[in-house]
Amino acid sequence: MKRKYSFKYTLLTLGAFAALFLAITGSRAFIYSRLSEAEPLSHLQTVQLNTRLKSDYPEHYGNLTRLPYNIAAPSLGLLAESAVLVDAANGNVIYEKNADRIIPPASMTKLFAMYIVMEEVRAGRLSYDEIIPLPEECWACNMPPHSSLMFLGEGQKVTLEELLLGMAVCSGNDAAYAVAYRIFGGMEPFVARMNRIAQENGLENTHFVESSGYSEENTTTAREMAAFARIYLRDHPEAVEKFHSVESFTYPKAENMADGDEYGPQDFSNGLPRHITMGITQKNTNPLLGTLEGCDGLKTGYIDESGYNLSLTAERGGTRFLSVTMGGPGSTAAEGNAGRIHDGTALMEWAFSSFSDYRNPDLNKVYPAKAFGTEEKIINLVPAFYTEALCVPFISGSSMEENLEKLQIEYDIPTALCGSVQAGDKIGEITVSLDGYIIERIPLVADRSTENENFIFKAADQLIYSFIK
Repeated sequence: MKRKYSFKYTLLTLGAFAALFLAITGSRAFIYSRLSEAEPLSHLQTVQLNTRLKSDYPEHYGNLTRLPYNIAAPSLGLLAESAVLVDAANGNVIYEKNADRIIPPASMTKLFAMYIVMEEVRAGRLSYDEIIPLPEECWACNMPPHSSLMFLGEGQKVTLEELLLGMAVCSGNDAAYAVAYRIFGGMEPFVARMNRIAQENGLENTHFVESSGYSEENTTTAREMAAFARIYLRDHPEAVEKFHSVESFTYPKAENMADGDEYGPQDFSNGLPRHITMGITQKNTNPLLGTLEGCDGLKTGYIDESGYNLSLTAERGGTRFLSVTMGGPGSTAAEGNAGRIHDGTALMEWAFSSFSDYRNPDLNKVYPAKAFGTEEKIINLVPAFYTEALCVPFISGSSMEENLEKLQIEYDIPTALCGSVQAGDKIGEITVSLDGYIIERIPLVADRSTENENFIFKAADQLIYSFIK
C-alpha cells in the first residue's frame, strides 16, 4: 500500500512539475513574442564593446587601413620619392611608394595650422570675420628669405578668413605666423598644439618646430600626412570650397590698408617695406586646380630639403581620393610643378578608372536578435566596424556603373540565439562580392554581454528556441 501511494505521488509531482514547466514556457514564449527592441546600451557597455572591437579588428580602427582584398600593383612611373593614395571615405590605401620615408612636409605643415584655427572657430573662441592684430613677427618684410608670402604689413586690417585664404592659396608663411600669435600669443605654444594633434592621432613621425613649414626640422611621412589630410577633410569638409579650391587671391586690398596709407603701385626694388600698399594677385599654388577633373585641393609644399610635395584631393561622382607625393624632383618651380602634375594626374586617373565607392545603409544597420536563456532576452547584432563606403574595384561590366550594379550582398543574420554571449562575439556576417570575388566581409557582433538565466527558465527557453531556429 505504501509503495503504490509513493508511485502515485511521484506521478502527480511529475505532472505538476510538467504543467508548471509548460506554463513557464508559454509565459516566456509570450514575453519573447512581445519584444522587438533591445534596451539602449549603458556608457559602460558601450566602452566594453568598443574596447573589444578595437582589439579584435585593429585594421579597421586606424585612420588609414589596408584594402580588404588583393590587387596587382600598378606601374605608374611616379617621379616623387614617396607617395600614398587613399580612398577618403574609408581610409583604404590603394597605392603606396616608400610611404614611410621621413621627409620635411614644407608648406603642407599649414594644414595643421589651419586645422587648429578652424577648431577654434568651431569652439566659438574665434570668428572668421574678426580683425587679427599683426605683430612684427608676421610682417612679410620680416619673413625668412624666399618665403611664400601673403604680403602682410604693419598696421593692416586683415580678417581671420583672409589669413586662411592666404595660407591655402598663396601658402603665406606670414599668415601662418599671424594665426600662431593670435591664438596663443607666440610660436612655441602654437607648435605644441600642432604636435599634440599629431600625437593624439598616432602620427609618430610627424613633428613640428614652427607653423609655416619653412624649417627642415619639421618632419612627417607621406602616409602620416595622408592620414592627417583625411582627418582634416572629415572634420572640416567646408574648408575645401571655402579655402582650398579658390583659384586666386588678391591681397592687400584697399580696405586692408593701415590708417594713413595710400593704396596704389609700390616699388619693391629695395626689398619689402614695412607697409605694403599695392594689391598683389597670386594664383593657387596647386597646379592641378582647374586642370584635373574634380580637383578641389589641397596643399603644396616646397623647401630645398623636401623637394616638391603635394597633398592632392579630387572628387568625382561621390567618390573622393586623396594622395600625398613627397620628394618630387625639379631644379626650378616649373620643373617641380611639372612633376606634381605628372604624379598627381597618374595617381588620380588610375584611381578613378579602377575604383569607385559603394554606399549601402544596410551595411551599418543594427539587427535585433532574441537571446533565449539569458537575462537580457533581446540584444542587437551590430557591424564590427563602420563602413561609410566600400572601395570597389572595376572588374566586371563595361562601365563603373554596371560594375557596381553587379555587386551581391549575402546576409547571415540569425534572429535568435540561445545561451550567454560576450560583447563583441561574432554572431553573423554580411558578405559583399562581385562576380564571386569577395570585396568585404562585415562581422555582426553582439553589442552586449548576457548572463544565463536560472536552470528552469533556461530549459524553457531552450525548448522554445528548438522550435523556432
